[in-house]
Amino acid sequence: MTNQVLSGTVIRTARSGSTALARQRRRVLLIGVLCAAALAVLTTIALTTGEVAMSAPTALRAVIGLGDQGDVYIVQEFRAPRVVAGLIAGAGLATAGAVLQRLFRNPLASPDVMGVTGGASFGSVLVLALGASQTLIPLGALGGGMLAAVLLGTLGWRSGLSVTRLVLVGLAVQAGLAAAVNLMVVRFPRELAGQAMQWTTGSLYGRTWPEVEGAAIASALVLVVLFLRYRTLEVLDLGDDSAGTLGISVSGARLTLLLTTVALAALAAALTGPVSFVALAVPHLVRLLAGRPTVGTMAVTGLAGATLLVGCDLIVQHVLPINGLPVGVVTATVGAPWLLILMLRESSPVQRRTA
Repeated sequence: MTNQVLSGTVIRTARSGSTALARQRRRVLLIGVLCAAALAVLTTIALTTGEVAMSAPTALRAVIGLGDQGDVYIVQEFRAPRVVAGLIAGAGLATAGAVLQRLFRNPLASPDVMGVTGGASFGSVLVLALGASQTLIPLGALGGGMLAAVLLGTLGWRSGLSVTRLVLVGLAVQAGLAAAVNLMVVRFPRELAGQAMQWTTGSLYGRTWPEVEGAAIASALVLVVLFLRYRTLEVLDLGDDSAGTLGISVSGARLTLLLTTVALAALAAALTGPVSFVALAVPHLVRLLAGRPTVGTMAVTGLAGATLLVGCDLIVQHVLPINGLPVGVVTATVGAPWLLILMLRESSPVQRRTA
């Protein structure tokens, strides 16, 4: 009788787990479809609105080079690169934030906190300070982001990569690079200060196809690596001791995932500058709606990040009355209250008792 009761309990537990998993998969699929639909609508609006308004069929034909040459020029040279840049950067930042939060087991971990965006700002402003061509600014931003990763790995490596040490070192790196950027901006001639400020707040203005294509190819390769390494991330979720017993080199795996994620965030920052809070807020929102992290939720997180950034850029272009406002100002305005809520939640007595 006891064996029958135990077997019945096991069967019910297995069925319950299977049902919960199926429910989550349906929820993830629904969120993904909704994000894709919203992104399609936002992309259509971005391609059709502006000083020269055009219908959706006209804009879509212009994307592939058909129709009036004036419409083709406007869409292909100005609107489409800006939209695609928003897609790439939003997806890259959100995915990088999701991986960093799991890797550090810290809900406040993001490229903003770990120094990557500060490094991107430093690299782009340094290019301006040296008087180099503005076409090298994205490359400088990428180099600055990777510099932040090297500093993070070097200063954070002591008896392995502990989570707490990495977060603290990341905050120090971010603060130091931000101070260096501010010093260079203060020393700039007036005509360069505006350009420098654009690369310290994040903007999609003026993107070109060579920049977008290069970032798209590199980001796609990095994303493939991250998805191939997803099983390693799942093993690290079990804790360092459990991962070690399963044959994983914890410090090496964490360092590899960290560098790969930083490269993804740096590529996004190289395209747009340091757009704030996308990497912090979007992964939390997806977890709130979709449930526990899976490979499906990571894909949906990238889609949601792209949707958010393209939507915020539309607000900058067509809703707010201030011309030339960087999109990073809007994302920071949206994300700052979210950061405050997270900090209050993490410091609450209930959260501490359950931690």
